[in-house]
Amino acid sequence: MCRLYAMHANEPTRVECGLVQSQNALMKQSRADLTGMMHGHGWGVADYPEGVPKIEKQTWAAFHGEHFSKAAARVYAKTVVAHVRRATVGGTSLQNTHPFQHGRWIFAHNGTVPGFERVRFLMLDHIDPLHRAEIRGETDSEHVFRYLMSLFLRHPEKGLLATVKHGLEQVVAWAREVAPDKPVGLNIVLTDGDRLVGARLNRTLSFIRRDHRFKCPICGKPHVLHDPGTRYRAIEVASEPVTQEPEWAEVPNGVVYRATRDFDLSWVPLDL
Repeated sequence: MCRLYAMHANEPTRVECGLVQSQNALMKQSRADLTGMMHGHGWGVADYPEGVPKIEKQTWAAFHGEHFSKAAARVYAKTVVAHVRRATVGGTSLQNTHPFQHGRWIFAHNGTVPGFERVRFLMLDHIDPLHRAEIRGETDSEHVFRYLMSLFLRHPEKGLLATVKHGLEQVVAWAREVAPDKPVGLNIVLTDGDRLVGARLNRTLSFIRRDHRFKCPICGKPHVLHDPGTRYRAIEVASEPVTQEPEWAEVPNGVVYRATRDFDLSWVPLDL
């Protein structure tokens, strides 16, 4: 179990309120989510300043000290991924802390692949040697990331969404083969800063669309230095709504999704 947050916009946007200040900010979820569960085994914040991915990660809880708050406060970007971890597979270490990175690609996961000690060997047979050599941690999450990257590396012509859909369907099939009585949890987000895709499977996930510059009800200020010649658009995805705005909606369970060119969210069902 973990909690994740992603934002994708057509203009640089501040995310400090959603990560730190709001009623159900990610930092507050690290202390206790809506079910009362703590996610205190590390945190990470990734964005793309000047188009280059930057990740800050620590192994302690986001609500401990000022480090998470300071990391969130510096972010002003078009694409952001943040994560607070509750360890289920792999110990507490930087190597096991999300988000994970390969080149421009950033990946985070909320969930668990049951029977991973056996699924891992099935997955490794299908991970490109380049990605296999770059695995640093023990988590099911990092292995899923490297497996999806391997599929996309081999067949980019199939498209990112179709690749993620096929890859996650295969991961679920492997997990059901070795642990048929245990549910698979696969909420993911994957982005290269320009494209953003993900999935919801057996964990909570919500989203909100923003189609205009607005004054934040938390800080009382707009989150973007708006270009008046541009119509501001953004999409936010989170394990739990980070604010009390009624526009938050639930992503259907059992889908892969993507942020569209006009910064909406579209999805197709997983074939499970």
